[in-house]
Amino acid sequence: MKHLYICIVNNIDVMENNTCIRVLADPIQIKECKQKLKDNEKSLLQLSNVLALAGNDVRLKILYLMGEEKELCPCDMSDILGMTIPAVSQHLRKLKDGNIIEARKVGQTIYYSLKSEHLKILRPFFKYVNTAKETV
Repeated sequence: MKHLYICIVNNIDVMENNTCIRVLADPIQIKECKQKLKDNEKSLLQLSNVLALAGNDVRLKILYLMGEEKELCPCDMSDILGMTIPAVSQHLRKLKDGNIIEARKVGQTIYYSLKSEHLKILRPFFKYVNTAKETV
């Protein structure tokens, strides 16, 4: 435990002084990495937002279901998830406010679906879910 404390103190010192103990820095690599982050800033922000909202177990299940079924109404999701409609609606509101899902109204029923640009982001995760069940 004492060693961990020393590392933390040293880490703080490094951050405060902005110094590093490495022998050689690769300025070309650093410059290229900074450029990659700059070039991909919009995509990284979009991915971060999607993953932040999908990081909740219930919302991830809702997104997965939408990816599999294309669109669902809150009543269907309530039955599938074994949750109350208001509880499902709270999660849908967060996803809608995050601009990840969209709604389509037919009569009194609202159907929710994943926006296509976010389906592209989430599809590899859903593919993993569908294939992992066979190996777990």
